[in-house]
Amino acid sequence: MNKAGFLPIFAALLLASCGGGNSEPTVPERPPLEGASIGGPFTLTGSDGKPVSFSNFDGKYRIVYFGYTYCPDVCPIDMQKISAGLQRFTKAHPQLGKDIQPIFISVDPERDTPKVVGDYVNNFGNRWVGLTGTPDEIKKVADQFAVYYAKEEGSGPDDYLMSHSQTPFLLGREGQPLAILPVDEPSTPDTDEGSAQAIAAELERWVQ
Repeated sequence: MNKAGFLPIFAALLLASCGGGNSEPTVPERPPLEGASIGGPFTLTGSDGKPVSFSNFDGKYRIVYFGYTYCPDVCPIDMQKISAGLQRFTKAHPQLGKDIQPIFISVDPERDTPKVVGDYVNNFGNRWVGLTGTPDEIKKVADQFAVYYAKEEGSGPDDYLMSHSQTPFLLGREGQPLAILPVDEPSTPDTDEGSAQAIAAELERWVQ
């Protein structure tokens, strides 16, 4: 074969070996909350009355949920869904599952003492860390996470509800925001199967 005939064939082979044609390099999926101004260092009070800092969980993924123990329906349902989704993910990925720390932060520090918060989170398994603090400390942390909460007057000083954001945040090993877990996924009657599956799938996407 002469040189003139060889060059087009060589060019075609080179193009094929370099992934020519219409194929494009795969771009890694980016977390939806990447770069968001959410979270940051804080120190609150654990169920044993001792200080707990967000940095205590460095190296672990974190699920952070704001609520309150006297919540009649939304909080316990969300906590159950998150726990079920985490359990499902841990069953499929035992080692990665151990690297996720779920954290409950009270937005009702007037009633939610450390012991009350500790007893509450134990209803959803032994993996949860429950945190509370002074009203100023809670406000500071809620502002860092862009979480809304407000007291709704009730029939007495201790008989009131708290309206608040329904937002379970997933954060990475360095505390960086990654995603919001889908607790609103429709579920089958009397079960949390739909939400648990959706939460496990979201953990699957970002926990590595």
